[in-house]
Amino acid sequence: MNIRKIQEAFEKQYLSLFASLSSESKGRDRYEKPCDVRPVYQRDRDRILHSKAFRRLKHKTQVFLAPQGDHYRTRLTHTLEVSQIARTIAKALRLNEDLTEAIALGHDLGHTPFGHTGEAVLDIICPYGFSHSEQSVRIVELLEKNCEGLNLTIEVRDGIRNHSTSQMPATLEGKIVRLSDKIAYINHDIDDAIRGQIIVETEIPECYTNILGHSSKQRLNTLIYDIIKNSYERNDIIISPDIEEAMIGLRKYMFANVYTNPKAKSEESKAQNLLRTLYEYYLDNCKNMPYEFVHLIEAGSEPKEKVVCDYIAGMTDQYAIATYEELCIPSSWKVY
Repeated sequence: MNIRKIQEAFEKQYLSLFASLSSESKGRDRYEKPCDVRPVYQRDRDRILHSKAFRRLKHKTQVFLAPQGDHYRTRLTHTLEVSQIARTIAKALRLNEDLTEAIALGHDLGHTPFGHTGEAVLDIICPYGFSHSEQSVRIVELLEKNCEGLNLTIEVRDGIRNHSTSQMPATLEGKIVRLSDKIAYINHDIDDAIRGQIIVETEIPECYTNILGHSSKQRLNTLIYDIIKNSYERNDIIISPDIEEAMIGLRKYMFANVYTNPKAKSEESKAQNLLRTLYEYYLDNCKNMPYEFVHLIEAGSEPKEKVVCDYIAGMTDQYAIATYEELCIPSSWKVY
């Protein structure tokens, strides 16, 4: 019995005319024999879920650097919230949930330690620049599995690459993840900012909350339902102009009052200096990196500066701090 073929036939019968069917995928860069159980997008989802880069997300900053509390979001919990929102929308629209989830779980694999602060400093110091969306693709195409890559489908990689760029994803499933990412981080960052006593709910301008809602639950319901209502049986993912305007306004409010707030960002300069120091050290001592990174340089296939950037970008916050302490702080000076 071939379960995969049964699943593919079910997709053709049940999913929307605008869904990305597993049986019609453009394929992988390297041919692989099809699985007898899982369609291609489910297989991609599983590969991402079992990757080392995915596991490292649990110790990477979302917004707040080293917050004192168990309930602040990390890059992993953000990813899971994006996946949940995206799957809800995809299921309601009868689109491909496996493709949607694979893109959602992989979209932030390339994020650096210390969140967007780390991304910004690596973009400055690396001569090749740095973008977390491109780095996410680089991880699944090259760096995972000891530099063999995960050999994901074209559709999944397209959704990961274009989740936050000026380019739109080629599939409706990718477009869902692109919007779900914004919906998730705006709402959970408000929640974390309230928990961190940076803002209170009543301070959020009513011109936004009167449209979107006066709590995270209400805002999520408003945004998700609006997308489903406007996109149903259409070959696009659409949000109402007034809802989108309110969401953009709320995002601007967050930049002005949370993302640049000294309480949330007081440690940023320290994190930037730490990553600069690590980058300069490994440029001069690249053989001290793990074997797979050294091999990339010695094989001549990748420039040293980019590989050093790969290694540092893959670090968790904790590992980056521990490595810095080991390299730069005499052991007798450490506080116990």
